[in-house]
Amino acid sequence: MLRAVLFDQDGVIADTEHHGHRVAFNRAFAEAGLDVVWDPETYHRLLQVGGGRERLRHYAETEGLGRPVDDLGAFVDRVYARKTELFVEIVERGELAPRPGVRRLLGEIAEAGLALGVCTTSQQRSSAAIRRTLLPDVHFDLVLAGDVVARKKPDPAIYELARHRLGLETDECLVVEDSHVGLSAAKAGGMRTIVTVTGYTRDEDTSAADLVVTCLGDPDGERAELIRGDPRLVADGVVRLAALRDWFAADRA
Repeated sequence: MLRAVLFDQDGVIADTEHHGHRVAFNRAFAEAGLDVVWDPETYHRLLQVGGGRERLRHYAETEGLGRPVDDLGAFVDRVYARKTELFVEIVERGELAPRPGVRRLLGEIAEAGLALGVCTTSQQRSSAAIRRTLLPDVHFDLVLAGDVVARKKPDPAIYELARHRLGLETDECLVVEDSHVGLSAAKAGGMRTIVTVTGYTRDEDTSAADLVVTCLGDPDGERAELIRGDPRLVADGVVRLAALRDWFAADRA
């Protein structure tokens, strides 16, 4: 029986990567006097590294920052902290919006009394800004963000922690992700997974997902296009909780 739905944040709740995090990183680089610009292609490649701080450190160690840095760890922490501030400013100015179907499905989950969680590698402050600004009326039973686990996605640690805190079994949890990295984490944790692809992740290998769609869909807005999976879960271009619950129940019948 389906008892909890766990959402990744960036790319799932909102398309934050292209218009939010990437922009904030580039502004932080300019403020720090770095001759570094992450274009969409570069950022897509770096998204294969889980966690923004880890992404920045990986880039610095493999491609360099254009000038020597005495204490790389401290420098990365300082630039990443400023990037987080800039990202929060972008969110609070209303420059981002929930992806199609997100608000609707969250409402269906809340009305049904299922547990609702966020599991993101994004920094706690960024995560809170997204929820506060985009989803102020949504109650999440569980929020895991930032460095709450030592090993970030694609390691399953964050999903294993979520399950334990909710007191549930793996077959009672559904994960919504947007990328190969997040999908790998959820699947390694033994959970069914929906992938809602973005422009960054559409061409990634998501063959392990149970359902792959372009978005969750709204009856009076953008409809979901089925990429892979059972078409009954995307009736009329909308992924509804009722169909997801029937899907879980059918496998236990």
